[in-house]
Amino acid sequence: MSEKPLPPADGECCESACEPCVWDTYYEELREWKEEQKKKESDEN
Repeated sequence: MSEKPLPPADGECCESACEPCVWDTYYEELREWKEEQKKKESDEN
């Protein structure tokens, strides 16, 4: 994953407490992206 994930669009979350919610998926992808960025930074130094 090289591009920062985009948050869900307005109306994409149905607010019915789905499991997983589109927000759960987004935050997991964002966490993975941040880890990848940190690894890239440390590899460059």
